[in-house]
Amino acid sequence: MGTGHSIDTPIRVAHFGISSVISIVDDLLLERIREHYSNKHGIPFERIQRYAEDGRARRVTAYLNMVKEIVHRNMEAVKELPFFQPNDKAKYFEMLPDESPLKKEYLELHTMPPGPEREERERTLTDRMCPGSIDVNIMVKLDKINFTKSGVMLSDEFSDAKAALRGYANSLLESCIVFSAGINQSLFSYMAKFSDFYRNEMGEIKKKIILKVSDFRSALIQGKLMARKGMEVHEFRIESGLNCGGHAFASDGHLLPALLREFKEKREQLHEEFQPMVLRFYASMGWTYPEAALSERPLVTVQGGIGTHGEARRMREQFGMDRTGWASPFLLVPEATCVDNATRELLRQSKEEDLYLSDNSPLGVPFNNVRGTGSQVWTKMRQGTDTPGSACPKGFLVSNTEFTQKPICLAATEYQKTKYAQIAGMDISEEEKTSMRAKIEIKECLCEHLGNGALINLGIVPERKSPQSICPGPNIAWFDRLYTLREMVDHIYGRCKSLVPPERPHMFAKEIVMYVDYLERLISRSGRTPKELAYLREFKENIEFGMAYCLELAAGDAYDDENLASIPPCVEKQRERLRQMSLLIEEPVAQEQVEA
Repeated sequence: MGTGHSIDTPIRVAHFGISSVISIVDDLLLERIREHYSNKHGIPFERIQRYAEDGRARRVTAYLNMVKEIVHRNMEAVKELPFFQPNDKAKYFEMLPDESPLKKEYLELHTMPPGPEREERERTLTDRMCPGSIDVNIMVKLDKINFTKSGVMLSDEFSDAKAALRGYANSLLESCIVFSAGINQSLFSYMAKFSDFYRNEMGEIKKKIILKVSDFRSALIQGKLMARKGMEVHEFRIESGLNCGGHAFASDGHLLPALLREFKEKREQLHEEFQPMVLRFYASMGWTYPEAALSERPLVTVQGGIGTHGEARRMREQFGMDRTGWASPFLLVPEATCVDNATRELLRQSKEEDLYLSDNSPLGVPFNNVRGTGSQVWTKMRQGTDTPGSACPKGFLVSNTEFTQKPICLAATEYQKTKYAQIAGMDISEEEKTSMRAKIEIKECLCEHLGNGALINLGIVPERKSPQSICPGPNIAWFDRLYTLREMVDHIYGRCKSLVPPERPHMFAKEIVMYVDYLERLISRSGRTPKELAYLREFKENIEFGMAYCLELAAGDAYDDENLASIPPCVEKQRERLRQMSLLIEEPVAQEQVEA
């Protein structure tokens, strides 16, 4: 969802019991949004200056505490509303899943005659209303070392990820933190400093850990790193490597259904491997581990490309997933997300061909994008000028040291001007120079531009001076208008006519195409070394294995609104593409024999 588009989602929807995730990468953006909402809700605001001592952590803490306060106020206001009227209290209960015990009791309330018994039921239901969780996310690899205003390097605990983590740990939230984009052992070790990640005397964990994982092996490795320090993983969140929003971290050709089957078969191992380590840690610390917690198991959930109720049912019923995650479709729900009107209209009109895996990110990681954003227009306008790229006002994505000792960003003017000069002096053809420049010119200032949509939406900055970037998953191509919150929730739970057309390809079919496209991309960029060719062959074999399993699934019965019929023709077409690619990645020896 980017840094800004879910930045205030808890304020918008938590009082309906809906949980959401805030990115805490951009503390400077959090501070501007905090000022806006503090003024709006009469909450005292004192700015935390950019270079204030431990400023990043303090800004994160201050923002999260403010969100918690506003969510509490919103929740109490909803609780005060009367029953039997078309208000937000009714909306809270009516949007609950039909199998929810709380919703069943709410529906029973409407059959009860007036009197003391009904009044008691009203009080009980009101007391049981609770807000959705205010969760946060950290991309663990974004952990640059920071400096004082005068240029003095700060110690490791003030690095980006650790400071953000400290900001969350010091907040009043009782929620979850999502770690994405890989492993950061130093960050995981740093977590042990904060007691809220451990069970208290009541056996509760105030701040729970969610690990976003690409496969079962990754879940085991990261879970063990946590368990050795006594920390328990509350949830393993499986995400499609490519069929998702934001930065895409492709698996080695492993398709989502094959990964889900492995998790289903081995999920008990996640408990058996980790709990002994946790118990040993508690014993070494002289702590008592609550007996009631011994039977707890980590949740296993999935997200990435889910677009219909039928697909969500398959995730839960076929693969035993505890929950499913939805993100990109909510970009078209103004009640839920903070997106400027121009970008929302761009998304509404987008078709499959407009959504693509781009090279726009300065991190060098593929980035799901939509054509025609304000950021792309702004970036292109600066090409060929004396100031290409961005002034790099925030510097969260700095990584390159090609020309400097201190890392700078590939989208920064400083880097691009120096790189252009280097390319100009190279003894290569003009065609090669143009190609090299194009790879630089495409980089966007995501730090700034991913937050601008939220600032525009809230009226903090003018659209004309604030280029907007956004990173939807390709699934959004099938959602073509703005939706109310209730419409989207009812779509998710299968309580209304599907919001997407029946010809929409199954999420598994879409992922197959994306992985074959990605393999083609890898082949085109390969240096064809023996190591690279071996990897490409392995990647291809993993796709083929996953496609075979998809055909098994397609031979079964489909759930309502699940286009299983789209899978077999997709597999047939992609198998032919893979056969053509095989000619490019066969063993070099075999190629020489053919040529001979």
